[in-house]
Amino acid sequence: MIKGKNYFQDYMPGNICYGCGKDIKGGLHIKSYWNGKQSESDWTPSEIHQGWPKIMNGGIIATLIDCHCMGTAMAYAYKIEGRNLDSKPYYKYATGKLKVKYIKPTPNKKIKLIAKIESYSKKKVFLKCDLKYEGKVTATAEVWAFRVFDSSIFRNDIFNS
Repeated sequence: MIKGKNYFQDYMPGNICYGCGKDIKGGLHIKSYWNGKQSESDWTPSEIHQGWPKIMNGGIIATLIDCHCMGTAMAYAYKIEGRNLDSKPYYKYATGKLKVKYIKPTPNKKIKLIAKIESYSKKKVFLKCDLKYEGKVTATAEVWAFRVFDSSIFRNDIFNS
């Protein structure tokens, strides 16, 4: 854990995701945290994250939104259950649907992601997420996250089918 913030991705054992895996060489290394009732993430791209000169790539934007929301879904489940992020059972979420609306080009500079839970059940979480540059929304998304793993009822068939 990084001092000062309780990042969701620090509590995702075995996470090998390009976007949010904390130890993935060359990955995006997104870090999400609670700020009141919403989750936030501050992220700064590098030159390789451009789609056009000085404009962030749309696929990178979608990946950031996706990973921020999957971490938020997991953290919210723990929060609803009154548990710390380092407690068991572990949950893993995967994207069921990702609907991104690109409002205007996003400069390839520091951005903020803000996600809010719209509805929650043990199996499915619906979130809305905004990507902001200098306080202005440049992309927005609706995301459905599905719980695909619960360490208390491990189902090997999910990963071996």
